[in-house]
Amino acid sequence: MDNLGVYLLVAAVVLALVFVKKALVIIPQSETKIIERLGKFHAILKPGINIIIPFVDSAKSIVRMVNRRYLYSSTIDLREQVYDFDKQNVITKDNIQMQINALLYFQIVDPFKAVYEIDNLPNAIEKLTQTTLRNIIGEMELDQTLTSRDTINTKLRSVLDDATNKWGIKVNRVELQDIIPPSSVLQAMEKQMQAERNKRATILTSEGEKQAVILQSEGEKTSTINRAEAAKQQAILFAEGETQTRIRKAEAEAIAIQKITEAVGNSTNPANYLLAQKYIAMMQDLAQGDQTKTVYLPYEATNLLGSIGGIKDLFKMP
Repeated sequence: MDNLGVYLLVAAVVLALVFVKKALVIIPQSETKIIERLGKFHAILKPGINIIIPFVDSAKSIVRMVNRRYLYSSTIDLREQVYDFDKQNVITKDNIQMQINALLYFQIVDPFKAVYEIDNLPNAIEKLTQTTLRNIIGEMELDQTLTSRDTINTKLRSVLDDATNKWGIKVNRVELQDIIPPSSVLQAMEKQMQAERNKRATILTSEGEKQAVILQSEGEKTSTINRAEAAKQQAILFAEGETQTRIRKAEAEAIAIQKITEAVGNSTNPANYLLAQKYIAMMQDLAQGDQTKTVYLPYEATNLLGSIGGIKDLFKMP
């Protein structure tokens, strides 16, 4: 009997520990569980320690997608989740078939609806995304599809968010990853882009040559202006030099006349003396010429020579 009592005590302790372990449920932050009591919804557990009745209360399972596989779990993740869907075939408005895959970012905001309003939530989201994407692409032509990713993402997110609201889902954003047209379309697009690149290169080359001609013309124009300015300045300086030379020469002649006047007094006109000097210089030049045989002197020149002789006699006076 004593051994039986010990066994019963041990069994009671074990049962108590099992009961306590099952009664205490610890929920991590950003997670929750749906508790059913005898098959009926009872509560949504909050993060922290929660107490339930073992063997009476049980957690409701929900389908989750992990590594593209559907798994059942009693834990509901309230954080933002991302689904990467496989490529799917879509047809544009101009009957071009291509492949598109998308990323869907969503969050469970109402665990009750996510569990009781839909059976397989990941599969439902995937099918709805594929159908909506086909409808949106079917309303657009190929060129518009390739250049309007933001528009497609916005429309897709709006439609999915409205459609999944009854499932307790908030669709935050949708991103198109790849848009793959057929190989024939890709080849045509490549040829078009090559033609555009060649056209742009031709335009740039023409613009470069045009700018080079303009710059050369402007350079020649500037050079011509500079040469003209230099010639102008040279002419001005030459004229100023000639003027200064004539002024100096006139000043020298004035000084010479003054000296002659002081030397000869009033007996002889100094101007006649200077004219006689010029006549003598001119006759020397004529005499040195090879083709000059006869020299004609004006009558006034003899008088000037006579004046020079008179001046010479004056200089010989003591």
